[in-house]
Parts: sequence; structure tokens; C-alpha cells
Amino acid sequence: MKVQCELCPKRCIIAPGQSGECRVRINIDGVLRTVVYGYPCSIHIDPIEKKPLFHFLPGSRILSIATAGCNLHCKNCQNWEISQANPEDTPAILCPPRKLVSLAKHYKCPSLAYTYTEPIVFYEYTYDTAKLAKEAGIYNVLVTAGYINKEPWKRLLEVVDAANIDLKGITDEFYRRICSGTLKPVLDALIEAAASGILLEVTNLIIPTLNDKPQQIRQLARWVKVNLGSETPLHFSRFFPHYKMRHLPPTSAETLDIAREIAKDEGLHYVYIGNILSKIGQNTYCPSCNTLLIERSWYTILQNRLQNGRCPKCGKEIYGVWTQDGNS
Repeated sequence: MKVQCELCPKRCIIAPGQSGECRVRINIDGVLRTVVYGYPCSIHIDPIEKKPLFHFLPGSRILSIATAGCNLHCKNCQNWEISQANPEDTPAILCPPRKLVSLAKHYKCPSLAYTYTEPIVFYEYTYDTAKLAKEAGIYNVLVTAGYINKEPWKRLLEVVDAANIDLKGITDEFYRRICSGTLKPVLDALIEAAASGILLEVTNLIIPTLNDKPQQIRQLARWVKVNLGSETPLHFSRFFPHYKMRHLPPTSAETLDIAREIAKDEGLHYVYIGNILSKIGQNTYCPSCNTLLIERSWYTILQNRLQNGRCPKCGKEIYGVWTQDGNS
């Protein structure tokens, strides 16, 4: 008997013994099952700035996990060896939810990240781990493309504290041609995440010739401001040739600087540049008086001048979660 997956907008209809597009959700005897539950293919401890999250527990370490699989097929994927791989071809270890929570405690990581590939496709593993982590006082972070249906997304957000969501482009044509997806579900997921009250940051990977035109960048920044709010941090990330896009050049520093200026001109308060060293593009500045608040070099905090989550000069409250007790 065929079954239909209701997790993401692709709503795959799956024959017995077959998987959906994500490769990890399989019809076994008429029941849809995930074959990666409890089997991460990657476990690392990262600086939280690597996610990237710049407004959530800066300078802290985060235990990061992934399984094989993804429901998108981005031609530029940097983790394609695991995101586009079959689970049976990907080395993995047994690490159930309770073990992950224990590891986070053991290594003194205040948060867990579901990242690298796509936590939506290992939804049950993500949800169960996040629920246990939350009960244990550990924060949960999603790094996701946000390609998910509304009901499972709302349920997952209940156990999540922060997320960085990729907004890969601002046109449906880009999503269909480059990612094998569609735009609207991602926009809906972003709006839902913002409304849920979690700490939300957004990343846009700028790919030369595909989404690097000033008008495209302006349109994206404007959408973020109107729909998510001017305080939502936006990261413009540098593209490097990967997977099926090895023919394109890396994004230039000039393009990233222009993107940052456009987004700030559109009224976004916190705009960052990633995947390249930038003298000012990785720092946090007060949107009221332009005082340097947090100075960064790559993933390292050089100085943090925030005082109780506020600018030390003008007293403006800065959007973020700055201490492990959850207060700003």
C-alpha cells in the first residue's frame, strides 16, 4: 500500500519499500518510517557563531548533529556528501536522544543544534531530542531551509529556542531551478517562526549571476523587514563553488559589502557578512547610536560590550538572548 508523507510541501506518495525525495523516510509494510532516527552521521562541537547565530549566547559552544538526507536538492549544497546521500551509504553511529542530551551536559554545551543537512527530514529525532533537552535546561537551535508544512512546523517550534533559516532566494523561479522546491512554504515558515517568539536569524547565500543583483537583494531585505521585523538579523553569506555549481566563481567581497549596505538602507538593524573575513561585517552595532557592541573575527568574540542586553552608551535594548538564564 502506498503512503503519503505529510511532513513537507512535496507530500511524496511512496510505494512499499521506497523512500520519499529526502531518502530517509521509507514506506515499510504500509507504514511511513524514518530510518535515521538515533543515527547521526555527524556530531561536532561548534562555536555558536558558526551556525550562524550572532544574537544568541555569543561565545558559547553548541553540540551540533545531523543525519543523512534533505528534502531539497540545492545545486550549490556544501554538505552534499551527506545531504544528498542514501542513509545506507553514510557512516553513522547510534546516539539516541537521551545520549545527545547527556553529551551536551558532559561537554558543557548550553545548547544543541540540529544542522548541517536538514533537521526537518529527521523530524522525529529532532523533536524527541529537543523535548528532552528543553526539560534538562538545554537550549535547542534549528539550522534549516524551512521547507516544511504548517502543522509539523508549529509543533516543532514549541520545543525550539532559536533558529537560523535559509532564505535562499526571493523568487519562486530560483527555488524551482536551483533547489527543487518552491518559495511560499519557506516564507510561511519564516513568518510562523517569527510569530512563535523564538530567536530568529536569516541567512541568504549570495550566488554570482543567480541572486546577486542589487534589486534582488533589496527585494529580499525589504521582505524581511516588512514580514519579520527590522530587528531580525540577516546574514549575507559568501558562495564557494560546490557540488553542481563548480563552474561559478566565489562571491566577491564587494558584492557582499553592497548587499549589507542595501539591507541597512532598507531599514534592517543587524546585517552581517559571512564566509569571508570582514572588518565590520561581522560586528554588532547599536542601531540607535552606532556604538560597537560585539566585535568578531570569524567565529571568535574579541569584545562584548553589552550591559544586560543593552547598549552601554544609549541604553537601547538589543534584540537577542545574551545570557544562559534566557534573559537579554
